[in-house]
Amino acid sequence: MSAEDIDIKGLLRSLPVLAGKLPVFDPQDAPADPVVLFLDWLFAAVEDGIPEPHVMTLATADIEGRPSSRALICKDVEPSGHWYFASSATSRKGGELAENPQAALSFYWPGHGRQIRITGPVAPAGAERSAADFLARSPGARAEVLVARQSQILDQPVRAAAEIRVAEARLAAQPDLVSTDWTLYGVAADQVEFWQADQERRHTRLRYQRSGTGWTRHRLWA
Repeated sequence: MSAEDIDIKGLLRSLPVLAGKLPVFDPQDAPADPVVLFLDWLFAAVEDGIPEPHVMTLATADIEGRPSSRALICKDVEPSGHWYFASSATSRKGGELAENPQAALSFYWPGHGRQIRITGPVAPAGAERSAADFLARSPGARAEVLVARQSQILDQPVRAAAEIRVAEARLAAQPDLVSTDWTLYGVAADQVEFWQADQERRHTRLRYQRSGTGWTRHRLWA
């Protein structure tokens, strides 16, 4: 059967969503700090075996407001309300963050019917922390960064493989070698929203808004 023979609209509407037993979330019991609630939900996702719970979507925009998004790994979360990810500063997202240092993050754990949305300004975490993150990557991942071609057009795969082999040889000879482009970025959250699905579509939304040194909380219409 070809794609032309499939009713895409019908297929999409027929797919199950919010299946299984979903946890209950009562905003009245939510902690005053969104990081505490985030970690509670994260630990629950890990314990219940939800695949790749540390993967999040990062959305950025260029100076003209044109957005782009991609999935990547959350590297750290701090009590101050900072969420961290890493990338080459020469990548598309690195270039967009240099022009427009704002970002949105989202986590989605379908097994629990939970989403978390985070927005705020972004800043590099500094050379020392960026170097530590780079050195914690696998040799293959470090070699890809050293080639420094992320987001560029790949028109010669054979040449690309050769360049990666050269980078792997450099790393073997210099195991402490660090890419100066590799950057650990921190999102200083100004808003964090928690979304708990309900099979009757009575979803629960709770938004934390940064206010001075603390947070205010508001229920939102689903």
